[in-house]
Amino acid sequence: MSIDIRHNWTKEEIYDIYNMPLLELVFRAAELHRKYNDTAEVQVCTLLSIKTGGCSEDCAYCPQAARYNTGIDIQALMKKDEVLAYAQKAKEAGSTRFCMGAAWREVRDNRDFDRVLDMVKGVNEMGMEVCCTLGMLTEDQAQKLADAGLYAYNHNLDTSKEHYGEIITTRTYEDRLETLENVRKAGVTVCCGGIIGLGETHEDRIGMLHTLATMPEHPESVPINSLVAIPGTPLEHNSKVDVWDMVRMIATARILMPKTMVRLSAGRTEMSVADQALCFMAGANSIFAGDKLLTTPNPSFDEDNQMFQLLGLKPRKAFKEESKQYLHEMIAS
Repeated sequence: MSIDIRHNWTKEEIYDIYNMPLLELVFRAAELHRKYNDTAEVQVCTLLSIKTGGCSEDCAYCPQAARYNTGIDIQALMKKDEVLAYAQKAKEAGSTRFCMGAAWREVRDNRDFDRVLDMVKGVNEMGMEVCCTLGMLTEDQAQKLADAGLYAYNHNLDTSKEHYGEIITTRTYEDRLETLENVRKAGVTVCCGGIIGLGETHEDRIGMLHTLATMPEHPESVPINSLVAIPGTPLEHNSKVDVWDMVRMIATARILMPKTMVRLSAGRTEMSVADQALCFMAGANSIFAGDKLLTTPNPSFDEDNQMFQLLGLKPRKAFKEESKQYLHEMIAS
């Protein structure tokens, strides 16, 4: 294993990286990004809310929590044909990963879960990487999703363990880590990151990155989200995150986890093309495309296509790592 790929980072080391002069930090991150990734490639992902609103959780940032008055209409689980039609549209627009999100606290073994398994099978058959974010999972449920063809499971830490209780009280940090462990046991790749702008300190951001970077296996994907402050949520008056904070988080994540897909996620509507270019330079190599991220606004496919052309970027193909591994195995045999 390369000396760059480590799982024994200390918080002190991460503190020193995070607090480097910004230009030096971006340079260091860009060097590692070029070493381990094709810097011209950015994976385009699409996220669809397949069951919206009415969630029993109290996540302070989320407009889908039933206890907050945010104007979100509760919608039942979508039909499979509707989901597949949306996935096909996303594929034709350039997406290679399709993520389905349901506003559930946890997955229940019922008819709705069976319907989600059918959706996973359908999207997988379209040749797209299938991702789900459905709340907490048992080991058995994770295995059922894997058997249906699930490629990735998103379950964010959101913030540091120390700050977590200020944001969510309806499930613990350990609950989140247990779900991630169940996902790993099923052989599904992990998508796990967090949100900045929740009222956390820089030490909290470093703590979250420390948890991710010291996992036995780094998450294959780490989304870095900027809070979208939604009226009606407890965090509605939080200040907008400065773009330099996003760049600093992305660059630090890239140095700590050189081979991970670092996803420039929520908050892109507030960023100019130049802002996003800085994030790509710092090591981001994935975006979510489409008009919405679950229920919050997001740049359109057309806007992103124009940005890709301007910056000389190209969409990353689906299942690229698996194709590379298959080629290595063929050569070895």
